[in-house]
Amino acid sequence: MKWKLLAAAAAVALATGTAQAQISGNTVKIGVLSDMSSLYADIGGPGSVVAAKMAVEDFEKAHHPKFKIEVVSGDHLNKPDVGSQIVRKWYDEEGVDVVVDTPNSGVALAVSEITKEKNKVFLGSGPGTSDLTGAKCSPNTIHWTYDTWMLANGTGTALVKHGGDTWFFITADYAFGQALERDTTNAVKKAGGKVLGGVRVPLNNQDFSSFLLQAQASKAKIIGLANAGGDTINSIKQASEFGIVKGGQNLAGLLVFLSDIHGIGLEKAQGLILTATFYWDMNDKTRAWSKRFAALDNNKMPTMVQAGVYTSVLEYLAAVSAINSDDGRKVVAQMKKKPFDDPLFGRSYVREDGRNVHAAYLFQVKTPAESKGPYDYYKTLATIPADEAFRPLKDGGCSLVK
Repeated sequence: MKWKLLAAAAAVALATGTAQAQISGNTVKIGVLSDMSSLYADIGGPGSVVAAKMAVEDFEKAHHPKFKIEVVSGDHLNKPDVGSQIVRKWYDEEGVDVVVDTPNSGVALAVSEITKEKNKVFLGSGPGTSDLTGAKCSPNTIHWTYDTWMLANGTGTALVKHGGDTWFFITADYAFGQALERDTTNAVKKAGGKVLGGVRVPLNNQDFSSFLLQAQASKAKIIGLANAGGDTINSIKQASEFGIVKGGQNLAGLLVFLSDIHGIGLEKAQGLILTATFYWDMNDKTRAWSKRFAALDNNKMPTMVQAGVYTSVLEYLAAVSAINSDDGRKVVAQMKKKPFDDPLFGRSYVREDGRNVHAAYLFQVKTPAESKGPYDYYKTLATIPADEAFRPLKDGGCSLVK
């Protein structure tokens, strides 16, 4: 009798566990939240939707999952209130399980909070602020591709070591730019350099002339561009018109994407030093995937953000499949369990603070004579190992770190 009771109890427990480990509606819904129409559209935008759909296609071919997968997209217009409204509707009314991409740190911080509240998952490939794995870390968020600490320590430290020991910042005046200036300032000072000043610039600005004149007047050896996308392109183009580099100062693009160099052109961008975690022409895997991507996205090679969307979606789907659940915290916990071989970023692992850790690279933009054709833009100066590329776990101030 006792044995039968134990067996019955075990059967109930097993049934309960199986019932709990389910995917709602037997459908996993992925929401690509990005800038589809403004200064970051080439960084993520429609290309991020392409990358997410490629990940779904590749996962379904390899694993034949028993659940359906859908991809939807939205334009946050670089406004936290707009992004928040979209995400709340996705979570509350449309059954979205995971939000990916989201270039714009202000929007991303808001999305991360909502995702935690709703127990969903946020995979940030687009945002830069290192606060996502620091003071604002969440058990439901993974910061996937890059962050301001990595950019600052890659580019900032390298330039100071090579003589660029005085800096002036031109900074996008919102969460990302402020975090990038802060982290780069810390890196410059740690390496023995000095910051002579800086100026804050409204997002999506067209005229940088007054800001560049202030930077020129500072006599700083390095003018740090703590901005991205269209703002970076406009900064560099207008700096060329003012003859700033010819006058002996150098520009440091603290967040530069392949699409930016394509828009600027090698004549004006040549010699620029930058830090990134992905470049299409690094090995056979990155080349093969990037050529597939380009064929689907108007012959444009992918940025590191779009590459991050692809691999973050792949790993998310693998975790959902492994535990047969779309419970946000459980899926993120599964993604943190063990290192994995990322097809585009190499050996990687997700830390307890939500930081996806992998190698980074110091690149220099080629001269027109060095380039062999479209998108042949970078040469590698140094590889930054994974354990050096990102902020040490103990220094972030994340409440999840024991």
